[in-house]
Amino acid sequence: MQQGKVTIFGGGVMGETLLSGLIRAGRDVADLQIAERRSERAELLAERYGVSVVSNAEGAETSSTLILVVKPQDISALLAEISGAIGNDALVISLAAGVRTAFLEERLPPDTAVVRVMPNTPALVDEGMSAISPGSSCDATHLAEAEVLLAAVGRVLHVPERQQDAVTAISGSGPAYLFFVVEAMIEAGVHLGLPRKTATDLAIQTSVGAAKMLRETGEHPSVLREQVTSPAGTTAAALRKLEDNAVRAAFLSALGAARDRSAELGDEG
Repeated sequence: MQQGKVTIFGGGVMGETLLSGLIRAGRDVADLQIAERRSERAELLAERYGVSVVSNAEGAETSSTLILVVKPQDISALLAEISGAIGNDALVISLAAGVRTAFLEERLPPDTAVVRVMPNTPALVDEGMSAISPGSSCDATHLAEAEVLLAAVGRVLHVPERQQDAVTAISGSGPAYLFFVVEAMIEAGVHLGLPRKTATDLAIQTSVGAAKMLRETGEHPSVLREQVTSPAGTTAAALRKLEDNAVRAAFLSALGAARDRSAELGDEG
């Protein structure tokens, strides 16, 4: 497993999240670098974490592991800038949504090991879900290195690359759906006469507790839902309204749209 320098290309929210997670996990700051084109942001990260800030070319030249945390529309320009400086044994880990390993491999030196990752924002609190897929030149050692790095901010799952667009729809975009539901619950609480602070506390803790039950009990969601639903009770009345308004069908349609957009992003690259 590689133990050299790691450069994170992109110092936005996810880039900083991964950087801070690696430091908390015990990675030596001396082995971490940030390549960030916005000077103010780069200075902030250097001051906050004591990490070295480097140019894209320098980061590529000096690192054994390159983590690309940029927007899909920026990936081509970044690859063009770093391709000539990448070492023969480098591992390239891409967190760019929708960008396929084949696209990366075509723009990198031959036989470069590439890993595609779909992370999500709960990585901010070390509860992320990262799905990883190997490129054609990636072996088990490369995958293990990627898993160690990403495990610093949550769980890691290996998936075939053909499933990455569906992963994006479920976990990549997933936090937004849950935030949307919690937001709706809070608004409903206010309409029902609760103070906004009370409604917010109730909705958030209920969401945290329900998620913890799902993870720790191992029960299917339908089983847990049925345990809350008494015949002809309040929960049954609410669930009936959700079914009347085709909420389940709306979720199926919404996630299908997210999957399709992920595929489009890959085609646009």
